[in-house]
Amino acid sequence: MPASAGAVLRLIREGDAVTRTEIARRTGLARSTVAQRVDALLAHRLVYELGGTTSTGGRPPTALAFNHEAGTVLVADLGATHARLAVSDLAGTLLGEVASDLDIALGPQRVLEWVHECFGELLREAGRDPAGVHGIGIGVPGPVDFSRGEPVNPPIMPGWDGFSIPAWFAGRYEAPVLVDNDVNIMALGEHRMHWRAARHLLCVKVGTGIGCGIVVDGHIHRGEQGAAGDIGHIRISGHDDVVCRCGNVGCLEAVAGGGALAERLSAAGHEAAHSRDVVRLVRAGDPLAIRMVREAGRTLGEVLAGCVNFFNPAVIVIGGDIAVAHEQLLAGVREVTFRRSLPLATRDLRTVPSRLGDRAGVHGAATMVLEHVLAPEAVDNAIRASVAA
Repeated sequence: MPASAGAVLRLIREGDAVTRTEIARRTGLARSTVAQRVDALLAHRLVYELGGTTSTGGRPPTALAFNHEAGTVLVADLGATHARLAVSDLAGTLLGEVASDLDIALGPQRVLEWVHECFGELLREAGRDPAGVHGIGIGVPGPVDFSRGEPVNPPIMPGWDGFSIPAWFAGRYEAPVLVDNDVNIMALGEHRMHWRAARHLLCVKVGTGIGCGIVVDGHIHRGEQGAAGDIGHIRISGHDDVVCRCGNVGCLEAVAGGGALAERLSAAGHEAAHSRDVVRLVRAGDPLAIRMVREAGRTLGEVLAGCVNFFNPAVIVIGGDIAVAHEQLLAGVREVTFRRSLPLATRDLRTVPSRLGDRAGVHGAATMVLEHVLAPEAVDNAIRASVAA
């Protein structure tokens, strides 16, 4: 099939062909067809002309560039107890962001109303028109049916099961809404911003609970039902007395998650209501908190050793609230992972703290949306719809 306007845009965006002559050479299209494709992209402000490039004789060719200012993307990374929202341009550059405590258990109506209000404020502060929103990306702390944008049996999100987040936004923005698990967008953000050369990556979020995002050949692996990477509910031997909120016993997050650590610290007389309190105590040098986080790392390492042997990743990124105390947590993870995994699987393995911190999710959500709305087929459909209108 001849290269479409969307395919030509991808060549320009990635710098593979930036003049009409180069596009013709790369695609095999006739010059007249290339001109038609480029004119459509120019008409929709998706590209613009930069001027002449170096000439090999005759009139210098005009270079084309992707117009990342042609629209905006709205993203929200919703955790169990806090959220970060941002607005980005079409290159994924964040134009503004806001973070706030937020209880996901308030339910979809209250949470999404707040998200919508924040989106409006971010657009106003960035000087952007809501009509220019090309897409919306939302991350939530639970399993998601990605094709429908609906949480599925989320253990810490009462009232969200089967709730259509895209349908809620439908009357507010004329743009596609993509929804994924929060650790998946975190994994996508870490990979895209810092680990593009790594074909296989695991991104583990240790916050109130524990989850894992899986990157295979640069793409998120979600599994058949969107439950891939839910390592927080892998059973840990020797902890049959620990009941998890999922109803099972001995689950990893019930033993080593931030919520579980805070609960045990509180029972020991410390002031700890959530995972960030655990980190505060570690940073203050509290011996019990330090020992607990180190042991949590060892427990997590037991599970990750199995993941390393099974998946053979190049990189394991550890993020989330508890990972802020990464010296203690990663020491425990590395100790057990390298001891329990096969030497070949760990020969070149890197286990590192998140470089993006709590901003990984918004970067990943922006990447998720842009990959969707700027895919060749999506661009072609948008151009056809505009012409038909």
